[in-house]
Amino acid sequence: MAENRKYQRTLTACYLGFVTQSISANFAPLLFLTFQSTYGISLDRIALIPVVFYLTQLLVDLGASRFADKIGYRICVVASQVVSAAGLVLLAVLPEILPAPFPGILIAVVFYAIGSGLVEVLVSPIVEACPFENKDGMMSLLHSFYCWGAVGVILGSTLFFAVFGTENWRILTLIWALVPLVNIFQFLTCPIERLVEEGGNLPLRRLLRLPLLWLMILLMICSGASEATMAQWASAFTESALGVSKTIGDLAGPCLFAVFMGIARMLYGKMSGKLNLVRTMLFSGILCVACYLLASLSPLPLLGLTGCALCGFSVGIMWPGTISLSSQKCPQGGTAMFAFLALAGDFGGTVSPAIVGGFSELAGGNLKIGLLTATVFPLLLVAGILILIRIMKFSGRN
Repeated sequence: MAENRKYQRTLTACYLGFVTQSISANFAPLLFLTFQSTYGISLDRIALIPVVFYLTQLLVDLGASRFADKIGYRICVVASQVVSAAGLVLLAVLPEILPAPFPGILIAVVFYAIGSGLVEVLVSPIVEACPFENKDGMMSLLHSFYCWGAVGVILGSTLFFAVFGTENWRILTLIWALVPLVNIFQFLTCPIERLVEEGGNLPLRRLLRLPLLWLMILLMICSGASEATMAQWASAFTESALGVSKTIGDLAGPCLFAVFMGIARMLYGKMSGKLNLVRTMLFSGILCVACYLLASLSPLPLLGLTGCALCGFSVGIMWPGTISLSSQKCPQGGTAMFAFLALAGDFGGTVSPAIVGGFSELAGGNLKIGLLTATVFPLLLVAGILILIRIMKFSGRN
């Protein structure tokens, strides 16, 4: 019991790590129109902000597979909080002091995207290395804090802007920077174990030759795609379908999506001892297909919004569940495996919203057609899980 209490500090630090990642991913998009009006930045240039964020995160995911084990988890995860805090501070400062505001914004984005990428690669193996029972439940609960962070950022920022005005966004940026600043001390002092004993990791070449790893990478791409597509288009879909303001669209779209995703992860975290992870993911994948079809094909706007919200519930277990399955099936994968999984998830989350936008444009701006094409990702996830079930039955592990 005392041992578990000691590692609760590690869990708290990891929870705040995911909250920090959520701030990095979700705060700047709330300021896009503010950047346009304050600095005169065109929307096509503003569109580069999420591109730079996700590309930087992808590069960090790829690089972390090589340096994280050599440098050590503690140094890397502390660095993730330092650069995240620095990036948020720079976001408030650089646009005001540089001759051109836009490069200052991009420099800040690169900083906190580096921190976000490190969090994504390191926090899951840190928790996996803790001596807890019920690892898949712990992983699901851990990832729920990204959802609650998203809800907190959207609601907290909306309330702050309503009370103090959007012109004070720099003050709010510095307030959000306090979260990673506080968490630096948490990661400096909490116990952190190695996921695999030194020399116990599979060599990278052997790891990449495992067919099961590539199946997990497919599941991760589909998980990231299924999650990010609806999360990024929910606000626009809600505004166009229901004809509401952007504020209401943000609250009813991405915020409601994040709430349902967080609920799903918390429920699985509490009930994982009674549930089969693979069958739960299969059910979630089927539900996700139904949600995408409901959102894209329903003639009633309210049913479309229901599909968006329930989609958050359906994708909740996919990302953390794939990580847990990978750790169970390949315990010697080490940090490199977690880095490749994060890379795959980010790749899916980067490509799929662009695909939806492209197909929507081809359909004359019909977002429902774009969302309908994205149904392919949860369908592929269901197919991948069915293949995994066949493999497990063939090998005698049910």
